[in-house]
Amino acid sequence: MIMPVVIGIAGGIGSGKSTVAGYLAEAGCVVYDADKEVTELYKRQDVLDEVKRWWGEEAVHGGELDRATIARIVFEDESQRDRLEGLLFPLLHKRRHEMIEDAADDDVEAVVIDAPLLYEAALDEECDVVIFVDTPREMRLERLKGRSGWDEAELARREKAQLPLDAKRERSDYCVDGSGPAQAVRERVLRLLEEILAERSAKPREES
Repeated sequence: MIMPVVIGIAGGIGSGKSTVAGYLAEAGCVVYDADKEVTELYKRQDVLDEVKRWWGEEAVHGGELDRATIARIVFEDESQRDRLEGLLFPLLHKRRHEMIEDAADDDVEAVVIDAPLLYEAALDEECDVVIFVDTPREMRLERLKGRSGWDEAELARREKAQLPLDAKRERSDYCVDGSGPAQAVRERVLRLLEEILAERSAKPREES
């Protein structure tokens, strides 16, 4: 069985990582969307029951976890963040590997991991290659102002909690320009995908 190439997406906040992942999906790649998968986990009954046992009724509302309450709990107590991650991370890891196995069964050439904290969560270790989406800070800030109402200070505060952009860029295998018209970015991404697949085709991964 030929295993798909696993491609990670990295970049600054607001750089357009999910947009790049979307273009790769259009090209036939399977995309693991970390935010979407966490949202689904927040609705699972076994997860709800465990979190309710830890933190009470206030942490669960309407059949899913209360994100605001959870965020406050884990922000105030790092041990509680570790506790939550210890519950969620193994389930997310299992889901990623199921998606890769399913993609192999369907002869899909690449699986994309779209996760906000690819390096910080060590998800790059599960990837064959990582693409860094390089988008100017001014453009990223403009997007974030429109999308979330952030200002320069908020962007700086959020970025301070992440791996520096230069380190992410240096650790990545490929870089794609995330600026300019959407069609131009799409064409760059698709050309890069062709390059990655061509380079890997000479040494396909086989299931052990």
